[in-house]
Amino acid sequence: MKHPSNRAFYAYWDEKRDGERAPDRREIEPAAVRELLGDIFVLSCEAKGYPFRVAGTRLCALLDRDLKGHDFADLFGAASRAEMTDMLGVVSDELLAAVAGVTATARDGSLAHLELLLLPFSNRTHAPTSMTGLLAPMQHNGQPLGDFTLTSWRYMNHPPQRFVPRALKKLAIARGFMVYEGLR
Repeated sequence: MKHPSNRAFYAYWDEKRDGERAPDRREIEPAAVRELLGDIFVLSCEAKGYPFRVAGTRLCALLDRDLKGHDFADLFGAASRAEMTDMLGVVSDELLAAVAGVTATARDGSLAHLELLLLPFSNRTHAPTSMTGLLAPMQHNGQPLGDFTLTSWRYMNHPPQRFVPRALKKLAIARGFMVYEGLR
């Protein structure tokens, strides 16, 4: 990750997952990442796409519109839309974090480079699947952006799984063992 905002948000998310594949959505406290909130978004994972549930004010200003309810993949041009949809699916289904390089076109035709961070939330029973992320411009001339193009991306590995010592596993199994007396 190149952008300091993405590094800070990833570090916070990583701390909250506490060795698990992803943290629960309820564990992320907006006050803890107050200075990043303008660039952070939350996406809902639905059968028809990945609409914005929440989008930060700087992100909305960057795109010159309110993003709530709009599909995230629709920000991208036709050439990158399928790849972005696939990436969103991997993040939500496999619970893998992803970082991507994005290029966008400003109204005056100049190019802007951005860094995208996508972070999953753990899946809970009877709760909608969602993910969070941060889209940060590497440099920006203040003009609204559009026609996003995915230029590079990578997935980040899961943390090593914690293994319980063998003796503790046996004890946990023994605790659940019940003996019922039968009739002779």
